[in-house]
Amino acid sequence: MSGSVVLLHLAGAVALMLFATRLVKTGVERAYGDVLRHKLRATMRNPFMAVLAGCGLAIALQSSTAVTLLVGSFAGAGIVSGISGQLAVRGAEIGSALVVKLLTFDLSLLVPVCLVAGTVMFMATERRDWRQFGRILVGIGLLVLSLEMIGQASEPLRQSTLMPVVVDYFSGDPVTAYLLAALVTWLFHSSIAAVLLMVTLAGRGFIPPELGIVLVLGVNLGSSIIAPLLTRNAEPGVRVVPIGNLLMRGMGSLAMLILFLWLKPPVAFLGATVPDQIVNAHILFNILILVAGLPLAGLVYRASEKIVALGTKPAPGEALDVVELSALNDSALDVPSQALANATREVVRVCETVEIMLKRIIELYESADADKIKALAALDDRVDKKHAAIKLYLAKVTKNPLSEDEALRCQELIGACVKLEQVGDIIVRNMLVHVRKKLERGLEFTPEGWRELCAFHASVLANARLAFNVLVSRDPETARQLVLEKDRLRDREKETSASHFVRLRDGTAKSVETSSIHLDTIRDLKQINSLLASMAYPVLEERGLLTGSRLKAG
Repeated sequence: MSGSVVLLHLAGAVALMLFATRLVKTGVERAYGDVLRHKLRATMRNPFMAVLAGCGLAIALQSSTAVTLLVGSFAGAGIVSGISGQLAVRGAEIGSALVVKLLTFDLSLLVPVCLVAGTVMFMATERRDWRQFGRILVGIGLLVLSLEMIGQASEPLRQSTLMPVVVDYFSGDPVTAYLLAALVTWLFHSSIAAVLLMVTLAGRGFIPPELGIVLVLGVNLGSSIIAPLLTRNAEPGVRVVPIGNLLMRGMGSLAMLILFLWLKPPVAFLGATVPDQIVNAHILFNILILVAGLPLAGLVYRASEKIVALGTKPAPGEALDVVELSALNDSALDVPSQALANATREVVRVCETVEIMLKRIIELYESADADKIKALAALDDRVDKKHAAIKLYLAKVTKNPLSEDEALRCQELIGACVKLEQVGDIIVRNMLVHVRKKLERGLEFTPEGWRELCAFHASVLANARLAFNVLVSRDPETARQLVLEKDRLRDREKETSASHFVRLRDGTAKSVETSSIHLDTIRDLKQINSLLASMAYPVLEERGLLTGSRLKAG
């Protein structure tokens, strides 16, 4: 068999291994992703539990990089502390190393069992959870099969005259071998796949133990680079944990390489065979990094923050002193049409601020900290100040003779401004209280309850944008649509409350714990929607499309 054919078979086997690893990872994420995230968030407040949670999640997802990205997003959102995030990643590295150990056993019988069972489960039902579990089983079967294929594809290399030359070269140049292993791992985007490839080749006698140790250290360097590169354009808070992992695991692998080459310790204690020695060295390295990381977690986190800060560019205009200009120009008071236009511009700015508040409040339900809560309260202060300034300005406008249309527009703007100020108060004085309560008690919504809240909030936000458009365009069709949406939201509220009470009746623990927050939030959002929908009434009344408080038919 020619060398090109051997390499083609080997490349196909490696490609199947990468695909199978991805198949298991996506199956676990789709079937159990929400549950795993909730468990991780709930347990990571304890450093010891953070390590165990990271380890377990890496075994489930078969990827320490996925855990690093997930924990980094939690730390960036303030859900967990940066130090707990660092420790969770340390546990994740051990978890991924244990996956490699598990896959080195003789699992050939699993191939037909997993492929048959997984295919039947995937094709015989439409239930999402069963189909995803079938996907996981097929992925495990293909993963074990790919390892067998790598072994078979590399068998002809035993007779190769070039292979011993290549191995001798890398054995004599450990630095190049170390960097090459890092590059392969980065290309694979998986330390599990990289180590499994080396273990399989070592089992065929291609990799001596000393070179295997060097390659394992290179794998750990390459794996620590993946997450920082994937998050290089993310928010600074999200990048801190991946950078910390690079400092600990990447620099740790370099330090271990220097010590290994200097001391040349015996490797026989790691196992009876070269594959065992490689896998056990991978596990031992990550355990040592965990042990070293416990006392150094705080120092590494602070160093990571400084490194991220050095590489963070200020946003455009951030370095400038931006002064917010007011549209309330007193020189236009003698011309009512101009003054009302100025007031409209300023009310539109209030609308924008309220929209930002409405968008951010639901984000705080999922991830809140003191700084974010303070920032949202500051936006309400801005709304209050603008509200007072607009009312004073419009009061000055009314001192001049106004036409009937101008007088109605003036009252409409005052009414809109009052309603916007009330919306801001509901967000800060009611909903922000729910956020603090949820944060202080460490409560979590059920996945179903959270989806209902997000859907209900999305409807209110969409209606808010309709209301703001009506204020500017005064379009009767948009105003009519807004009032109809108010009625639809009332029906949705009944459905959401009914679903919540079903979960309470079934005794779902999280539903019981978060019941008052859930129902109060729905009530607050409904009240906000009613206030915003009422901004359409002046337009509808002007065109005779309202009878009392109801829309006319047609």
